[in-house]
Amino acid sequence: MKIEHIAMYVNDLEAARDFFVTYLSGKANELYHNQNTGFRSYFISFDGGARLEIMNKPETSDPAKDVDRTGYAHVAFSVGSAEKVDELTALLKADGYEVLSRPRTTGDGYYESCIIAVEGNQIEITV
Repeated sequence: MKIEHIAMYVNDLEAARDFFVTYLSGKANELYHNQNTGFRSYFISFDGGARLEIMNKPETSDPAKDVDRTGYAHVAFSVGSAEKVDELTALLKADGYEVLSRPRTTGDGYYESCIIAVEGNQIEITV
């Protein structure tokens, strides 16, 4: 068994798509739009087969996204090396994204950083 995809609602569908395509080398499909419900979505595909569905529909609630909360905590993207973790983190910081935790080796042995992006959601960048 494998995870087929993960989905998240966003307010700005195109900005979310652009983030994953620009910074994380995702490939977006064509926009799906259900005219009856107003639901719209993109599937973003990544190397290795993982997919992320970003979705939008009218009147979706948008509660605060506290860092320490229950539910899905973050999505982690492997960039292949510590140097690439450092480079991408620096680029995201320079482009105005909040770095929640700078690149470092964690107690469980991961070299990673964590940023706040895509409407307050955490993105982990790891080797």
